[in-house]
Order: sequence, then structure tokens, then C-alpha cells
Amino acid sequence: MAQSDMLNMSMDFAVWIIGFCESIPGHRSIANQLERSATSIGANIREAKYAHSRADFVAKLQIALKECYETEYWLELVERASIVGESDVKEPLHQCGALRRVLVSAINTSKKNGWKE
Repeated sequence: MAQSDMLNMSMDFAVWIIGFCESIPGHRSIANQLERSATSIGANIREAKYAHSRADFVAKLQIALKECYETEYWLELVERASIVGESDVKEPLHQCGALRRVLVSAINTSKKNGWKE
């Protein structure tokens, strides 16, 4: 997947999460953490676009991957704590998982083939 596709995918996900967090009643601190981790995914992918080296590129994507895992945690927490229903988190968890798989693939490819500008 091209990096621009990753950027678009992460931006769409972040926009969706912002709207989702607006619908979470109370629990502002949890919604804030969810928003921060979800929006950080795309920010780190964007930073990777301007990496100075392969190591920097991989490091930024690995940070994005960590944020993806954190986002999954917050989504699972709001569902398990019955703040939102299971059906409410099904789609964002699916999207987050898709982003995670793309990031893992990009990281592995970059490590294997070397970084190209």
C-alpha cells in the first residue's frame, strides 16, 4: 500500500473517531485518550513521510503502530465498561485492525527492502 493510501486511511479513521468520541456520554478523559491515540496514528505516518533516514522512517511508523494498539485498547475499554455497545465499536476496531496490518506490512517491507525516498 502506498504511503498516501496509509495517510488517507489514517485521516479517515481519525475523523471518524473524533465524531465517535463526541457521542460518548460523560467519560471525557477516556474519550480524550481515545482521540489522542487515534489522531496520533496519522500524525506519525505524516512525519514518516519526511524522515531523514530509513531508521527514522521505521521509527515513526513504529510509533504509529504503538498508537494503533493504544487506540484498540481504548475502544475495547469503552465497550467492556458498557460505555458504548459492542455494535458501536465493531467498525472502528475493524478499521484500527486494518491500519495496524498496513503499518506492520510497511514496517516489515521497509526493514527488508531498505528505505527509498
